[in-house]
Amino acid sequence: MTRARSATTVVVGAGHSGLATSRHLTAQGIDHVVLERGQVAHSWATQRWDSLRLLTPNWMTRLPGADYAGPDPDGFMEAAEVAALLVRYATESRAPVQPETVVRRVARSGDGFTVETDRGPWSARSVVLASGSVRGVAPALADALPDGVVSLHAIDYRNPSQLPGGGALVVGAAASGVQIAAELAASGREVTLAVGEHVRAPRRYRGRDLFSWIDEAGILDERWDEVDDITRVRRLPSFQLAGGTADLDLNALQALGVRLVGRLAAIRDGEALFSGSLANVAALADLKLNRLLASIDAAAGLEAGGERPEPTRVPAPLLSLRLDSGEIRSVVWATGIKPDHGYVDLDVFDAKGALRHDGGVTPAPGLYVTGLPALRRRRSTYIDGARADADELTKHLAAAL
Repeated sequence: MTRARSATTVVVGAGHSGLATSRHLTAQGIDHVVLERGQVAHSWATQRWDSLRLLTPNWMTRLPGADYAGPDPDGFMEAAEVAALLVRYATESRAPVQPETVVRRVARSGDGFTVETDRGPWSARSVVLASGSVRGVAPALADALPDGVVSLHAIDYRNPSQLPGGGALVVGAAASGVQIAAELAASGREVTLAVGEHVRAPRRYRGRDLFSWIDEAGILDERWDEVDDITRVRRLPSFQLAGGTADLDLNALQALGVRLVGRLAAIRDGEALFSGSLANVAALADLKLNRLLASIDAAAGLEAGGERPEPTRVPAPLLSLRLDSGEIRSVVWATGIKPDHGYVDLDVFDAKGALRHDGGVTPAPGLYVTGLPALRRRRSTYIDGARADADELTKHLAAAL
């Protein structure tokens, strides 16, 4: 039997959250190891489509001890650039990364943990789950697609060449859905976008990038224990934005020739059935957009009434579409992702299988999680949030030790 190696803390995952945690553990003088299933920034290098750019401008790509210092602070990094940045950061931080190490199980052992990997076990007093492992979430009705229709989740999408020619149905209108729909339309395909709840936002407002305003207004620093319904905040779709482009809302997509339909409600006998709520959903998104811009005006002390995007144009409702007629050759499910913590063998999951935590502190003493949307503040959803999250969680961890 292989003897377990030991560290005070094991960090699972060497993405931006795991590396930020490692940097703060080093500052706290806590010996640790970072276990990574592939290489540093594995998810950034393997689970993003080719044309992806960050939603946030470069100046927000900040990690502990490393602000953005490049020549284009207002630009938007490609996924490959993010991966390269993280590799440099890991090297400069001298992060104790063990690459090509797959964590198979985390379990309680005495007053600490055993972390089983494909390269032998580790024992630790504390564990931080910072893995970028995610799985695409497709609705159960995906199983009802007719034979011959290609089905692909957004997490597996790379570029239009993966899909056959002909019409494509994109399901979901958050950032991934609108970007993929626009790219498929630009490739010459007839694209239909099934739209559910979404968060509309302008790329620029009053001459500045939206994130410049919401950062200055303090909106991103609202804490998880200050919001009325943190569960809902964590489930909100991402902004309908694309890095480096103009607005990519439903009006812009229609200008590109994308056909809008309501939320995909069912697939029966080869026919897709859509909700008739598109107009109401779009009106609600417009209302929230205007509230956001009004809150920016108020926080910045600006005169109310800055420019507002025109209301969403909603087409006549299309309530059904044959999927077995040859018009639709492929479906892309931009219906969200979920973290994969299936290797954790502890009683820390709720009835729906989600990891229970309070700002990253789980019910199992010594077990922490980071890298999740709105973990400790709204900023946590972005790379920029890893600095403060890692600082606070490692201080909690150190105090517990």
